[in-house]
Amino acid sequence: MFDIQNYPSFVLAVLVFQLIPGAGTIAILNATARDGSAAGMAAVAGTLAGDFVFMVAAVAGLAAVMQANPLLFEALQWFGAAYLCWLGLQLVRQRVDPAGPEPSARRSPWAHFRQGFAVSLTNPKVMLFFVSFFPLFLRPTASAATLAAMMLHVTLLSLAYQAMLVLAGNAAARRLASIPSARRIATRLGGVALIGLGIKLAADNR
Repeated sequence: MFDIQNYPSFVLAVLVFQLIPGAGTIAILNATARDGSAAGMAAVAGTLAGDFVFMVAAVAGLAAVMQANPLLFEALQWFGAAYLCWLGLQLVRQRVDPAGPEPSARRSPWAHFRQGFAVSLTNPKVMLFFVSFFPLFLRPTASAATLAAMMLHVTLLSLAYQAMLVLAGNAAARRLASIPSARRIATRLGGVALIGLGIKLAADNR
């Protein structure tokens, strides 16, 4: 279908990739828990935009350029690790009102979009995934339209999964609102998880 080789396996692989928790998932859940479903969907839009940039870069051959310049790729890895650790540290240190944030303390959807976009862009493994993933399902005679169809599939499937993640996260946040320490614990755990991801990325870069 759409000239994509092993189409069912392609769709399944995209869904499996989405089910693996990562920095983008944490950013989406944190935005949802902090400021509601609108903020969560803004974070979803940001992560999808970042993924789209990487897909375009992979298709355009940016991966080949980075392979020819390993120092550039290594610098991007270190920057990504440092950013995730910094973001996680901000969450760990953040003062959380158990009763919920005041309206003035809420962040705008645009702020959550920027954060999701930055988290996605600072994870070079996303691009490596697309570089190694796309060729597995391309026929030798595939055209540019096939690549466009694959990118569209990844975007739509990611949107569907992450939107469900926002709905589930928002429902959980509403139930946990009655527990005074729930928001503080969730924020701290999100921060620790981001720091852990940053450290792992740095360790893989050694």
